[in-house]
Amino acid sequence: MLKVQLGDEVYSSWFKSLEFESFDGRIVKVSVPVKFVRNWIQEHYSEHLLRCSRVEFATAERVEVVWRQPGAVPQRPADARIGDAAHTSAAIPGPIAHVETPRPAAPLRAPVLPVQRTSAGGLEGSPLDPRYTFESFVVGASNRMAHAGATQVAETVLTGAPGYNPLYIHSAVGLGKSHLLHAIAWEVKKRAPNAQVLYLTAERFRYQFVEALRSSDPLAFKERFRNINMLLIDDLEFLQGERTEQEFDHIINALLDGGKQVVVASARAPNQIERLNERMRSRLQRGLVTELQSLDHELRLKVLDKRLAEKKAADPSFSLSRDVVDLLALRLTENGRELEGAVTRLYATWQYMRTPITLDIAETVIRDLVQNLEPRRIKIEDILRIISRHYGVSKGDLLSQRRHRSVVWPRQIGMYLAKHLTARSLPEIGRRFGGRDHTTVLHAIRKIEGEISKNPNLGDELEELKRLLNH
Repeated sequence: MLKVQLGDEVYSSWFKSLEFESFDGRIVKVSVPVKFVRNWIQEHYSEHLLRCSRVEFATAERVEVVWRQPGAVPQRPADARIGDAAHTSAAIPGPIAHVETPRPAAPLRAPVLPVQRTSAGGLEGSPLDPRYTFESFVVGASNRMAHAGATQVAETVLTGAPGYNPLYIHSAVGLGKSHLLHAIAWEVKKRAPNAQVLYLTAERFRYQFVEALRSSDPLAFKERFRNINMLLIDDLEFLQGERTEQEFDHIINALLDGGKQVVVASARAPNQIERLNERMRSRLQRGLVTELQSLDHELRLKVLDKRLAEKKAADPSFSLSRDVVDLLALRLTENGRELEGAVTRLYATWQYMRTPITLDIAETVIRDLVQNLEPRRIKIEDILRIISRHYGVSKGDLLSQRRHRSVVWPRQIGMYLAKHLTARSLPEIGRRFGGRDHTTVLHAIRKIEGEISKNPNLGDELEELKRLLNH
């Protein structure tokens, strides 16, 4: 009946996976395997469902659509009829044919590749993702230089003529810098399984150094780096702590002086990381400093085609129409991670619905991603207003010379947000926060960054403030 009333396309898109659950004399309960499908049906087709249900269950007052957990076995209609509902079909002129909706096939899952770690000198590295190889990296105009530099380093690190040293890759989130570091590590280990390669995030470097300090073994910590062939450091901007920064400087200098390969990735260029001293900044800039730019439309299409091919390799029956791929490339312009996430979402939706992904379905699935594409431009004035309201402190107090914690803490939070959410320099931020100098701003930023690692609730609080600023 739904198919006749609404048409084949609407029925296939929204009702093909719907199944009967139960009827208690008043409420007809049906289920679907995807939450957003449940919400869409309730919002747009609840009256259609109720009218059709009353043909079978005369006393039905409403239809409830629920989310069906994967693997759940629903009741069949014949088992669920009670009271007068069991006899309603006799009152309907003519026979009613029972058409059983086929259950969706069990979803096929791609094999999960184990995460591995590098290790060298008794140090255990951060996890390496086996998916992040040169083969899976999609090359375009915006990342060709970084990719070429990474491949040259991987191919020459163990030869007598190494490539760029150090190699410094920087970009915004999700554009592939971590992917390239992982790819370098995998390639070197493939070429020389016994090579001493160590991949560390800045946070893990800090953690291992702090552990060495606690065990009164800082010299031994430094010695462990002596015999490695390559050190890859990710997320350099998160390196925190004065002693940690000093130790990092010593180790990097020792490796470079010894002809060992160093590869660094960061969200910022070396000259934009305030905590680097001039000597370290100069050494990191001595090699190749390359930036991964935003993906243009052509590269976004190539990324989508690559990720789609990977899904099809796991399940050849999965596909997306060219219209859907073009829609994703047009709407999702932020980074490659969003594109991969969108393909994964659509694949999961298709696994449970087993119906072609239409433009309507695709737009619904990526709706929350699209909403976050163009956040409003945030001004320091906005930050002062939100901080004032959130912490109950007047704007005058934030700009004053008051040193009470009830004022200093919100002021430091504001400076931290101004640094991360605006393009203002440290001196400019200082001037806008009551005529303070850039060292005060830098101290505030480091203070908040240090507290984030110790207080998980602070991270949630900062995310809430960012949400308020974006609305």
